[in-house]
Amino acid sequence: MSETVVDADAEVRARLRERLSLHGLKISQPDEPPLFTRTPESPMQPMHWRWADLQAYLEELGEVLDLKPGGDRRTLRLANPGLEYGTTPTFWASIQYINPGEVATAHRHTPDAFRFVMQGNGCTTTVEGENYEMNEGDLVLTPNWMWHDHVHEGTEPMIWLDVLDVSVMRKLENIFFDPYEQGQQPVNSVPEKSWREFGSGLMRPVGPAPRPERNPLLVYTKAQADDAMDKAKGLAPDPVDDVILEYQNPAGGGSALPSMSMKSQIVRPGFTGLQHRHSGSKVYYALSGSASMVVKGERFDWGKGDFISVPPYAAVTHLNEGTEEGRLFRVDDSPIFRMLNAYHEEILTEGETAK
Repeated sequence: MSETVVDADAEVRARLRERLSLHGLKISQPDEPPLFTRTPESPMQPMHWRWADLQAYLEELGEVLDLKPGGDRRTLRLANPGLEYGTTPTFWASIQYINPGEVATAHRHTPDAFRFVMQGNGCTTTVEGENYEMNEGDLVLTPNWMWHDHVHEGTEPMIWLDVLDVSVMRKLENIFFDPYEQGQQPVNSVPEKSWREFGSGLMRPVGPAPRPERNPLLVYTKAQADDAMDKAKGLAPDPVDDVILEYQNPAGGGSALPSMSMKSQIVRPGFTGLQHRHSGSKVYYALSGSASMVVKGERFDWGKGDFISVPPYAAVTHLNEGTEEGRLFRVDDSPIFRMLNAYHEEILTEGETAK
């Protein structure tokens, strides 16, 4: 098409723009970003938050910010500069800091949430009447619209990762929030019911299976996860991730939460994974050791306590050039894409690059 014809078409579209807008109508305009792209294009940026920086801010927040009743929390949000809201386009990751003797009062909300305990012991959480200890390395779920509160009876501050699919709920305009009338909810007569029923990971109560879309299990302990990962090290390495397992919903075997998948990963010395990308975004938390990650051509050398965020469909390579294994906790939004039958992934061939 000649330049003259293109200019004329653009002028016609520009003249129509204002008139159509009066009636709530639009046509495509040449100055608009393309509706369809060959692969996803997200404004989200790869990010690396180092523990040395995070720790200093968390300790400061613990000293200067009060933990107020009514559902408020003392959290440090991992914000992405490329996004108007959230850590990724679908969820928000925050680090919560709670001092000994404090109570994070009860509330409930439509976003699904989980806690992964980074440091400390001595805190308990009550979720819909079930009460559990929260210890370092444990994964605790707060499915949507369940009452939950946290009480810290230990002697040292506790730190955990909070992740909520707030961004999804905001885009769906489906945010509901209720504060509990009292600061804490009562504990059921059997305070660990779901753990007693499903916590073995091998057996469940006799009778009709629970609905697969609602995970009946609320806590996954560090001891169980570590044992599973140690066994997985005896398998052939995954060509992309080395050693990786997913926390599963015992009712049907799907992801632990409908919108978020949580995984544990080990990158052993000498491993260099294949470059890989897939639908959706993810955030990594470094549990121990060290290794490296290349995201969209940018290398991040990570150590214990660090966080790394990966934009949708960004190419990632894991490698470990050190002498100790690196362990990671990962959350991604792949269940959303799988549910919509819109999940895509690919391993890039040798010599091929993707940014």
